[in-house]
Amino acid sequence: MSLVLATAGCRSLAPQSADASGGTLIGVTWQLVKFQGGDDTLLRPDDKSKYTLAFGADGRLSAGIDCNRGSGSWKSPEKGRLELGPMALTRARCPPGSLHDRMVKQLPFVRSYIIKDGHLFLSLMADGGIYEFEPAR
Repeated sequence: MSLVLATAGCRSLAPQSADASGGTLIGVTWQLVKFQGGDDTLLRPDDKSKYTLAFGADGRLSAGIDCNRGSGSWKSPEKGRLELGPMALTRARCPPGSLHDRMVKQLPFVRSYIIKDGHLFLSLMADGGIYEFEPAR
């Protein structure tokens, strides 16, 4: 069984792969470093490698969100802008303290990104917070 998250207005645009800083979304598996909320909430995963995103050149997104795996679509219609499409996820119950539920609820609200000093920053709409990722080792 899969859980499907939907975001509205998904157009078919080719993804842009490079950020103004010269970094690229594609070809890197990104692992979560932390989440900084707009209300100053600071959350760090117990294991970075359990929270990953991989952006494919074909517009496909692969995700590991703690004890679940998923896939969906992504596009960057203009520099710095990012839209994540519907994502299908497995539905295992993750252990207490997991960031799974928060990420699943918030990923559809990502609106922009920047790559700075080798890290990927995904910003949520309405100053909802920023997810910081680094390349997985």
